[in-house]
Amino acid sequence: MGVTRRAFLQAAAVAGAAAAMGLGESALAGPAAAAGAPGDVVGKVTVGYQGWFACAGDGAPVNGWWHWAQNWGQTPSPSNSAVVAWPDVRDYPTTYRTAYGSLGNGQPASLFSSYDQATVDVHFRWMKQYGIDTAALQRFNPTGGEGPTRDAMAGRVRSAAESQGVKFYVMYDVSDWTTMQADIKTDWTNKMRAHTASSAYARQNGRPVVCIWGFGFNDNQRPFAPGPCLEVVNWFKAQGCYVIGGVPTWWRTGDRDSRPGFGDVYHAFDMLSPWMVGRIGNVADADNFYNVATVPDLAECAAHGIDYQPCVLPGGVANRQRAHGDFMWRQFWNMGRAGVPSVYISMFDEYNEGNQIAKTAESQAWVPAGSGFFALDEDGTACSSDYYLRLTGDGGRMLKGQIALTAVRPTQPVVGGGGDTVPPTAPGALHVTAQSDTTVALAWTASTDNVGVTGYRIRQVTGSAAVPVGTVAGNATAFTVTGLTASTSYVFDVQALDAAGGVSQPSGQAAATTTAGSSPTVNLALHRPTAESSHTQVYGSGNAVDGDPNTYWESANNAFPQWLQVDLGAVTAVRRIVLTLPPATAWATRTQTVAVQGSTDSGAFGQLLGATACTFDPATGNTATLTLPATVTTRYVRLVITANTGWPAGQISEFRVYAA
Repeated sequence: MGVTRRAFLQAAAVAGAAAAMGLGESALAGPAAAAGAPGDVVGKVTVGYQGWFACAGDGAPVNGWWHWAQNWGQTPSPSNSAVVAWPDVRDYPTTYRTAYGSLGNGQPASLFSSYDQATVDVHFRWMKQYGIDTAALQRFNPTGGEGPTRDAMAGRVRSAAESQGVKFYVMYDVSDWTTMQADIKTDWTNKMRAHTASSAYARQNGRPVVCIWGFGFNDNQRPFAPGPCLEVVNWFKAQGCYVIGGVPTWWRTGDRDSRPGFGDVYHAFDMLSPWMVGRIGNVADADNFYNVATVPDLAECAAHGIDYQPCVLPGGVANRQRAHGDFMWRQFWNMGRAGVPSVYISMFDEYNEGNQIAKTAESQAWVPAGSGFFALDEDGTACSSDYYLRLTGDGGRMLKGQIALTAVRPTQPVVGGGGDTVPPTAPGALHVTAQSDTTVALAWTASTDNVGVTGYRIRQVTGSAAVPVGTVAGNATAFTVTGLTASTSYVFDVQALDAAGGVSQPSGQAAATTTAGSSPTVNLALHRPTAESSHTQVYGSGNAVDGDPNTYWESANNAFPQWLQVDLGAVTAVRRIVLTLPPATAWATRTQTVAVQGSTDSGAFGQLLGATACTFDPATGNTATLTLPATVTTRYVRLVITANTGWPAGQISEFRVYAA
């Protein structure tokens, strides 16, 4: 596991900073204007997004408890932990059981995986909900064993940003990356640059944004000389990029945490974002840095035509720095009175260092018993789990002039002084009411809630993982799972939901085995060779026949018609085709127009079924079935997609072909 930034930065003491500068507020010029016009980073609130958590059983190439545990090969426990704060996981559709004891409220201690698309969708939905404009995806050295997982995470972030209407950009962290100068260019050219085609990729001054974090730091993890660093910055600018520098706190003076001789490198960036974690820990520190760093930094940037994006941090939970939001709000106020237009929140999901704003355990009822983790109420003030997301939203509105500039924190730790923190009871008596070769019908008894149950989430359980397969709203207590495989055993459970985001403990499990059916039910396309008209990012055609409902093929955007083809290996009888999209509810209902063609030799294709509207609804498994007018014999089956109401591209998770 990589060393976290705080581990090396806290060694630089804050004490003596003001004396070293010899400056007070009265000696400084007034607030300077932003160098650039508002865009996707200037005048916006950006969060650092790690996206680096994985769990055993989630399918990630890293294959372990990535960043949750010191030993990734072992389940997280009090003696095998890499985090200092515990997330609130009630909003996540899929979680993974750990070896910690139960939470204080008796619920199992489970964690989320960033590798699950549904998790990233939840995170970006929060960003949209709480007024966060842009996410900076942290990308460490991708040439080692973590590379494939990080590559996949970039695709998941892109998908979530597009679906939720949030911007994102790639932020390279050069820590411990000895071959950075050559590798970073190759990685951008061959992999990351493709994501700039996304409508959600951040642009500033008309150029795609990229950040490089770590040039100029005076430590052994970033031993680079000024020359190679300047060459890399200029290379990215020559590629047409708007380049942000994540730089040392004392970049302007070139001392303390900054190597000398980096002035030309710093001034080559389009925007500078000085690091702050470990530099301040209370309101007095924040006020001091307003005088000795923020105001003169902003003036220096304005004088050189550079945009300025300083850090705002919530404080470390384990360090008990947060002061129920007063520490973070003081930083927002200092940025506002200095005239700073853009901020970088450190960080969104950094549970390893405890400076995350994402939903966090609000009391010991939501922390594993005996773990030693503090919750957000550690100073005796009750805080909702989303408090720091709400605080970030209000701080951003203040900097944008949407609410008045004020030193008095307007955000209450708990909405209305109370709030619904009681989840529903678990659904009861889950049982199977009917089954066929491709469906299982379930029913259960209703849950209760102190305010009211708003719906239920139905999950398929495999080992320690539970994947949502559908939801029902209101008082409904029955659901039919579709798109299943004949003669196969399945296990399901159900969770109740309330309006405050509360999620119940799962019901008891119900098991069922689908029937054999009266016709052949073998998926002839499973693991067969595929071909395609095009694909985007990592969403190649092979994803459609891998048997995994969460992977998918996606064609190039805005280029209909597109096609997806499978080779059945021999001429065989075909009558029925089943198409799916990922079961997560984030894949909202959409209709794709699909025609089916066939060929015995991959040469001339004939029409097997004319253009048909296929509706994919997550409430019914995101599945569509195409039945041919008659059984045909063919070897190559091709789908031709000409429209999609949910996205301007063809999208298929599972392409199944049956003889009848």
